[in-house]
Amino acid sequence: MKYDCLIIDDEKVLADNTCEYFNMFDVKTRALYSVAEATEFLRENEVSLILLDINLEDGSGFELCRHIRTTMNVPILFISARNTDDDKIIALNIGGDDYIEKPYSLGVILAKVKVVLKRYGKDDGAPKQDVFEDGKLKVDIKNRTVFVDGTEKKLTSMEFSLLCYLIENKNRLITKSELFDNVWKDRFTSDGTLNVHIRKLREAVEDDPKNPVRIVTVWKEGYKYIKGDA
Repeated sequence: MKYDCLIIDDEKVLADNTCEYFNMFDVKTRALYSVAEATEFLRENEVSLILLDINLEDGSGFELCRHIRTTMNVPILFISARNTDDDKIIALNIGGDDYIEKPYSLGVILAKVKVVLKRYGKDDGAPKQDVFEDGKLKVDIKNRTVFVDGTEKKLTSMEFSLLCYLIENKNRLITKSELFDNVWKDRFTSDGTLNVHIRKLREAVEDDPKNPVRIVTVWKEGYKYIKGDA
């Protein structure tokens, strides 16, 4: 069976209320409360998006995210009462696409989920071409794969969409607000989330991530993708 959203959270009342609210607005959702339940469920069902808590009754949401990332590229949004920068950085570094702090508004989180579902279901911001090549870098748009020197680099859905948007607008300054509007398609995303995704992209596609030549920062303004033959 296919679901729009899977909520994995051991706060059962909150998970059930969120699930019921989403279903009222035609976002087909299932709520589960443990690592074991989620692992079994994902073997037999398809989901388009996961809301994942960090602290689960039988394990860590961080470890579950790592496990999911070995087989699936589905967007994962962490939901947690833990609000330290370290937790957010870990969540994004291990494959999370975003981090939402509890307590959250049902209306706001529904809006965010709908934006993500729309983005990956209809328009991921990818360039119109099928394949983009820039020296050692090759981006296969159709198959959503990235290769550097022939070696495949694993990116999350958000990282891939961000890279595609930068490529589509190569050699042009792209402000942070433009990235929030056109890649995340919302204003709930923080500068910190964007910075982590940019850093991870550089680690994947740059020879020296600390001295990038493709994805460069324009101080206080935004970013620019510099194509090799520009």
